[in-house]
Amino acid sequence: MRQIFLGLFLALALVSNAQKVEKMTKFVIHTPKGDMKGVLYNDTPLHRDNFIKLVKEGWYNDSPFHRIINNFMIQGGGNKDGRTDPGYTVDAEFKANHFHRKGVLAAARMGDQVNPQRKSSGSQFYIVQGQVLSDAMVQMYEQKMGVKFTEEQKKAYTTVGGTPHLDGTYTVFGEITEGLDVIDKIAAVKTAPGDKPIEPISMTIEIIK
Repeated sequence: MRQIFLGLFLALALVSNAQKVEKMTKFVIHTPKGDMKGVLYNDTPLHRDNFIKLVKEGWYNDSPFHRIINNFMIQGGGNKDGRTDPGYTVDAEFKANHFHRKGVLAAARMGDQVNPQRKSSGSQFYIVQGQVLSDAMVQMYEQKMGVKFTEEQKKAYTTVGGTPHLDGTYTVFGEITEGLDVIDKIAAVKTAPGDKPIEPISMTIEIIK
């Protein structure tokens, strides 16, 4: 009887976890280099809901990736009509379990000097490419930042890569789950001074139901 009860408990737990995953909002970013599918985190609700709102309003339709730095990140979020943001900010939602490994979706923002609360832009975001780090480089970042990375962080940064120096200072609110190679393709395009791509790279984002 005890084994039956334990088995039922585990089964219910698995179903519950599966439901939690299913409830995460899914999205797809269409680009000339391919599609990137991803999810929005539920524990950053301000950023999640704002992103969903902008997507449904069509803000990102034909929106450009205007800043691209190979081995670092690809950034976009301005409206196609030239507006860089919708005129408001979003309060920071830093979570220790969300860090800057390759593929995460994070909010861009103004610098600390003019934005000490580190509030996020209303629409600007970036997707991390980064680079794979050696154990020695990870230790260097720990010393420089005065932190101790978790085993999960160390594994991610030494396998898929990332940009650890941004951890804890920019809100990470989602991740790309399919199409990581598209990040590499976009990051590899030629850019002009200011990191703007010479050949325009636009996107359209939709929420997947």
